[in-house]
Parts: sequence; structure tokens; C-alpha cells
Amino acid sequence: MIKVMMVCHGNICRSTMAEFVLKDMVKKQHIEDKFIIDSSATSREEIGNGVHHGTRRKLAEMGVPCGEHRAVQITKKDYDNYDYILIMDANNRRNLMRIIGADTEGKVHGLLDFSGRPRDIADPWYTGNFDVTYDDVVEGCETFLEHLRETGRI
Repeated sequence: MIKVMMVCHGNICRSTMAEFVLKDMVKKQHIEDKFIIDSSATSREEIGNGVHHGTRRKLAEMGVPCGEHRAVQITKKDYDNYDYILIMDANNRRNLMRIIGADTEGKVHGLLDFSGRPRDIADPWYTGNFDVTYDDVVEGCETFLEHLRETGRI
């Protein structure tokens, strides 16, 4: 079982988008039984709030099912329980390290670190551009799955 935690600042836009996109991809590839996929925040600002309406709208537009996720904050225990902690930007990494201490097992990666062009994923909470965020999330999820195949994990 490959356990993946998507992480962003508030857990209502990017990390939830990445969670549902990856869940949809693995389901369509008939490998969903090999994964546990969830998402969380580094902050407490949105705890208990649902998926942002812009994320919901974009996922619906693309035919990606979106569940009833409620924002939660990542914990040190999550670091122990997950194989991959995939962050959306450098600020997430800094804030995550305050929570988990250090990435002693090399589990923390940027979602786009597996792509040919590693970079941060812009936060649509600030940009308003859910299209660009979606494209980056899809690229990140596709290249993450390619990485897992290349390394023999799936």
C-alpha cells in the first residue's frame, strides 16, 4: 500500500484538488487498491471548512469527483504513517518542518519535483486562477505516478 498525503497551506484548494485528481487517476488506471490518498494543511486557518468552491467547480468541469473533505492540519503522526508527503510550495515545506521537525526519511517532496520542470504550484486562493493550478496538479500527479512505476512501486 502506497500512502500519499497532499499538503498545502489551508487544505481547501490545492491539496484537496491534488487528492481528488490523484484518486481519480488511480481509479481510472485500476490501481486504486494500491493507494491511500488524503490531504491536509500546514495551518489551522481553514480547519473544518469544506473544499473551496473554485476547486469544486474546476474538478466538476474536468469530470473529477470531489468528496466531502473537511480541512485538517497535518500532524507529526501523519509523517510516520505516510510514505509520501507531497507539498505544493516552498512555504508549505517551511511550515511543515515546524510541525514534523525534520524529514529524516526523505518523504517530503514538491508535487512537481517529479516533473521535468520542478516548481511551486500557485495558490488559487490568491491568484483566482484554478485553471493553471489544475494543470500543474495534473502534471504533478501524472509524473508522480510515472516515478512510482519507474521505481517499481506500482
